Amino acid sequence: MPSLVARIGPLRRATILIELSIMTTVALPDPPSFTPLLPLKPNPARKRLDSVDALRGLVMVIMALDHVRDYFTYVRFDPVDLTQTTPALFLTRWVTHFCAPTFMLLAGTSAWLAGRRRTRDELAGFLLKRGIWLVLLELTVIGFAWYFNFHFELGFRAQVMWALGMSMIALAGLIYLPRPVLLAFAVTMIAGHNLLDGITAQDAGSLAPLWSILHVPGPLPALHIYITYPLVPWIGVMAFGYLLGPVLDLPADERRQLFMRMGLAMIAAFLFLRTANFYGDPAPWSLQRDGVMTLLSYINVTKYPASLDYFLITVGPALVGLALLERLSGPVLGFLKVYGQVPLFYYVAHLYLLHLLAVAAGVLQGFPAGEMTKVWRQLPSGYGFGLPVVYLAWATVVLMLYPACKWFGTKKQAGREWWWSYL
Repeated sequence: MPSLVARIGPLRRATILIELSIMTTVALPDPPSFTPLLPLKPNPARKRLDSVDALRGLVMVIMALDHVRDYFTYVRFDPVDLTQTTPALFLTRWVTHFCAPTFMLLAGTSAWLAGRRRTRDELAGFLLKRGIWLVLLELTVIGFAWYFNFHFELGFRAQVMWALGMSMIALAGLIYLPRPVLLAFAVTMIAGHNLLDGITAQDAGSLAPLWSILHVPGPLPALHIYITYPLVPWIGVMAFGYLLGPVLDLPADERRQLFMRMGLAMIAAFLFLRTANFYGDPAPWSLQRDGVMTLLSYINVTKYPASLDYFLITVGPALVGLALLERLSGPVLGFLKVYGQVPLFYYVAHLYLLHLLAVAAGVLQGFPAGEMTKVWRQLPSGYGFGLPVVYLAWATVVLMLYPACKWFGTKKQAGREWWWSYL
């Protein structure tokens, strides 16, 4: 493995690329409680943007595809394993890569929006309590949805809600940093963490559990928890989203231009880094048996932990999408907003619904219900369906949740009690 010194050069170039993609496109303005870096043109009459809710709703819908595939497919190998997968199966999994980064980014912007009606100390307290709440949900209510039993055979799964909650807890302290320092922190964490890819949990010795929490997926045997989402670089992604918050207050045309320029700059940075194959992902792309599989190798970026290439090719298009969604109107926008306005409710409800449907599907295939009350990795051999049924089940789950999400969204918007902000 190359020495740390030998990799400083590529890191510096990679860091410059991402800094340019952020800093040359926009000097991010500050919220009112800070000294602005740039004049801010607020639009106080509009409390939330339809495009933000629509983008969140879009990735919520896409996210359900990944989880439905887990519980309905007969495939028992990793869909991005190029030695076994097909293009259709690969892309069914790959498209869901956009979900977690977009959640994290928009959670950061939501934190900034929440800070407009709170003091900084109040915002820090809110982020701390909401973060703890999400972690508790992950290890209890959400954990049970994956298993449908209390044995938790593979351990409690610390997944996206864990990462969101812990990142909020970290952001509760980070918001006290000057914005240039916070930007430097976020860029360094996102762009620089791949320098640490060669350090395994075994290398960390007695600190192996801490290293699993921070950077390498792995178990915490003493707590019966498996860390699927290490916190680096997710804390940096949420901080980056927080820094983007003030852009939402700019006039519509200026806001769209900034999001578009930033998104395209990130995509360009991805193309440069990925083509060069020298830094940005622990799994370089390689020539495969044909051009299609080579292209899949090219876009097959690492999610656990999320690499720099992964960040660029997911957050970049998300920002472009945010700009494009500003021009969307009509029933499609309204449909996506319903899900985007109640993300936590949707997340919990879709897991219970799809697992219930999987139990029913397993019984119809002749398996005992008890064999289906397990996490998807332990579903019985012989159970499952091809991609057409997976996509049909996905559409069924999304459409069945629409009335409940619409009802809950109406209740939440009308609610004035403090606890609504935690739902």
